[in-house]
Amino acid sequence: MLPGRAWPGKRISAPARGGALRAAQHTGGMEQELRDYVEAITPEHRPLFDRLHRLVLEAHPEAATSLSYGIPTYRVGRHRLHVGMWRHGASLYGWGQGRDSGFAARHPALTSGRGTIRLRPQDAAAIPDQELLELVRAALDD
Repeated sequence: MLPGRAWPGKRISAPARGGALRAAQHTGGMEQELRDYVEAITPEHRPLFDRLHRLVLEAHPEAATSLSYGIPTYRVGRHRLHVGMWRHGASLYGWGQGRDSGFAARHPALTSGRGTIRLRPQDAAAIPDQELLELVRAALDD
């Protein structure tokens, strides 16, 4: 179920520029489902999603994008990074143990369970792009 269906007003939205999903390598209904998810992101969380999306594509322009477990998922080879937008902001899931470039150790207050990072917009604002880029690379690089 998409977050907006379960929690009205808690989802994400596709950019007016139309470029955020340009790297998507999926077909048919999945592309529309992903676009619908992105289009439903609330305005207060949209800049955070756009930033994370931009950083993933900067690190891996070849990343395939799909909806998996009901949230946007980036795939590079056998590696996955799931980016769910929720009431608090973004949650990042899916990398293997030790594949976070030390992010969790530097930001223990942002970890929630094994392999989950919860980013509120105000938390993300204090983290430089370079640090998030290192997290994305560590999660998706071979």
